Amino acid sequence: MGDINMTPLIDVMLVLLVVFMVTAPLMVSAVKVELPRADVPAQGRLAEPLVVLIDKSGQVYVQDRALDATQLRTALAQRAAAKPDTEIQLRADTDVPYGRVAEFMAVAQAAGLQRIGLVTEAAPRPRP
Repeated sequence: MGDINMTPLIDVMLVLLVVFMVTAPLMVSAVKVELPRADVPAQGRLAEPLVVLIDKSGQVYVQDRALDATQLRTALAQRAAAKPDTEIQLRADTDVPYGRVAEFMAVAQAAGLQRIGLVTEAAPRPRP
């Protein structure tokens, strides 16, 4: 018989293919790295956050004080000049349009305050 039987060759190739497909993802994520240790000084206390509320009507309150657009720009600019690392904690009502929140964020960034956190309430967990 002068022909080569290809069946065993194909079987071996398929087994190798499956082995490589199974082991390749494990090899990529199995890299172990031991990071160097360094003495890092403790971070100081961050500046007090600036609490900003936006109610359903779109009125902005800074530290529970209602401000119009001009007063808001002035208050944010003064805070940025005094403490540029101030974090704004933005609490917006669920009925406030996204555009109003984006407008406030633009005003805050223009004033020089870059750290803005959006505060939400934890969703109730379903009971088993």
